[in-house]
Amino acid sequence: MAGRNHKSRLISNLTTILSSPIEYLKGVGPLRADMLKKELNIFTFGDLLNHFPLRHIDKTKVSAIKEINAFTDFIQVAGKLTHYEIIGAGRSRRLMAQLKDSTGVLELTWFQGISWVEKGLHIGSDYLVFGKTGFFNSKAQMVHPEIEVFVPAKAGAKAFLEPVYPSTEKLKARGLNGRQLAKLTYVLMGLLQPKDLPENIPEHIIKELKLLSRYEAFAIIHFPTSEHLYNKALERLKFEELFIAQVRLQLVRLQRNNASKGVLFEKVGSYFNDFYNKYLPFTLTGAQKRVLKEIRNDTARGRQMNRLLQGDVGSGKTMVALLSMLLAADNGYQSCLMAPTEILAQQHYYGLKDLLKAMPLEIALLTGSTKSAERKRILKGLIEDSIHFVVGTHAVIEEVVQFKNLGLVIVDEQHRFGVAQRARLWEKAKLPPHVLVMTATPIPRTLAMTAYGDLEYSVMDELPPGRIPITTVQRNEMARANVMGFVKEEIDKGRQVYFIYPLIEESEKLSFEDLMQGYEQVKSFFPEPNYKISMLHGRQPTDQKETNMQRFVKGDTQIMVSTTVIEVGVNVPNASVMVVESAEKFGLSQLHQLRGRVGRGTEKSFCILLTGSRASKEAKERINIMCATNDGFKIAEKDLEMRGPGDIEGTRQSGALNFKLASIVNDKALLEMAKEKAELLVEKDLYLEAEANQPLRHFMQSQKMTHGWSKIS
Repeated sequence: MAGRNHKSRLISNLTTILSSPIEYLKGVGPLRADMLKKELNIFTFGDLLNHFPLRHIDKTKVSAIKEINAFTDFIQVAGKLTHYEIIGAGRSRRLMAQLKDSTGVLELTWFQGISWVEKGLHIGSDYLVFGKTGFFNSKAQMVHPEIEVFVPAKAGAKAFLEPVYPSTEKLKARGLNGRQLAKLTYVLMGLLQPKDLPENIPEHIIKELKLLSRYEAFAIIHFPTSEHLYNKALERLKFEELFIAQVRLQLVRLQRNNASKGVLFEKVGSYFNDFYNKYLPFTLTGAQKRVLKEIRNDTARGRQMNRLLQGDVGSGKTMVALLSMLLAADNGYQSCLMAPTEILAQQHYYGLKDLLKAMPLEIALLTGSTKSAERKRILKGLIEDSIHFVVGTHAVIEEVVQFKNLGLVIVDEQHRFGVAQRARLWEKAKLPPHVLVMTATPIPRTLAMTAYGDLEYSVMDELPPGRIPITTVQRNEMARANVMGFVKEEIDKGRQVYFIYPLIEESEKLSFEDLMQGYEQVKSFFPEPNYKISMLHGRQPTDQKETNMQRFVKGDTQIMVSTTVIEVGVNVPNASVMVVESAEKFGLSQLHQLRGRVGRGTEKSFCILLTGSRASKEAKERINIMCATNDGFKIAEKDLEMRGPGDIEGTRQSGALNFKLASIVNDKALLEMAKEKAELLVEKDLYLEAEANQPLRHFMQSQKMTHGWSKIS
């Protein structure tokens, strides 16, 4: 009973104060509330509390105007307003003012909210001004500064770090700039007491890590009295974000493991053993053996496997997939391998079919372009269990496709499929099939711990023996003739070559024209009949794509001119050169994926990054990283650092990454600590029933957070 009363008291406090509509806060009112909702998604007192400052400024520190130089960023100055006027009309209308101190003059300019700003200006009065500086016609200037009447600090006054909050131009026009938001937050903090911000981290963790209380952390992060205290508050609230996210992911993972029954793969039988002992074309790497052991353990426990397999380009994930499918067949179950494109599905199919040619197993290919008679044969074979393995695209999730005994689903490049699409596969079996999702895009550890934290995950960080590292070089447009000469030498040796052009999504027409222009340019260097060229792009009909791809695969053409449709999975061991046109337009992961199309045979391979003369600093850094390393995991870490998790493909959908303060790039140590503490807690108390975990449980219930998108089944 005591526990239940404690819970209702907690939720009551959360409801009565932090859930109060923002219009009820003194100084807001209906008009400002409407703007706060539209511009900053601030609907309640709690939303305002979680609107954190961008920075703090020392109210007691006032600089002289003469200190402003080309390197000055934000600065606070005080002086007398000597002049102001509104000039121009329409869009060029602006308010110009001059602030003067004993050392110089600063020009102030406003383009928006002019009427509101003008009301507060009085010539001859002293003002405190804060903003970002610049120079116009050699004169120091501030555009849209924050301005208020200057009240000199009293002698001996302590430093006061005033928060400056993110705002928008529309809010500033309504008198809600960063400093005005600080005043509202100050009013809010005056209403709150420690009981209004109850703990959500167990007491023993707070003591062990010497964390501030939740109330202290919120009070100090908004209104710190020292930098040391601010950092302590920041640490507490960052840890809280990461810890709550990790607890949620661990709960999903462990509760699902406990609850979800799965098909039982009891034995390793003749299919697996015969293939392994007689037909395996190469010795497995240590990484492949380790992952197979993990899959074997997962599938033998009677619970559904949910495993993410990440491996660098060429690390041998397809072989692991095949051996897993043979394990399923040994136990009387069918397998389905789903790929995001027809090209990749076809490649998987032909590759697996070739490997299985001496085995008494039936494999089928089902895509959108499968002919009607063949489709009927496949559907019949899947229902009757005469087809053991099916490889396909989205076509395999259609309702008409039914299995007699589906036991294993493998999803390749799984970020290309939505949750609902994947879930339709699970419905095709009485017991949920085991799930192995594969990605050739290495995932940094911190991203795997957050976006994929509810999955078991395996890493294949070892390449098969005999692979020769790819040499990557950057060349500019001026060196094109030399590049083409080198390509001719490679073709004369019997090798094949890719020329890749960027796919500019904003303008499909433009990218198509670029590709055609590039195709003509390549033809001019490599004229028929001495050279034969294939071309591949998204506008081609499926059968034409397949024909052009197969001509290159079989060696009928020496050159493939393509957009990034060949980025994933295409395997032509004889291709030894990859020329990437306008390489500065590609992201790091994409460049690494493209490079992985060569170096798949025993010959020395090359990746040539052709860049234009106007590459940005970031683009040059990407190119330098590509030339320095072939390690996909190092490249993925750099990609994460440069772009941030919000821009990495697929992670936008992840509720696990919606942090206001924490960063999986900059707060790795805190993330590791949060994961460790969350795992220990959930393993001991799977349903958060212990008294010590009640505050955490109630907080998570009150948040109504959504699970991360990577939850598979």
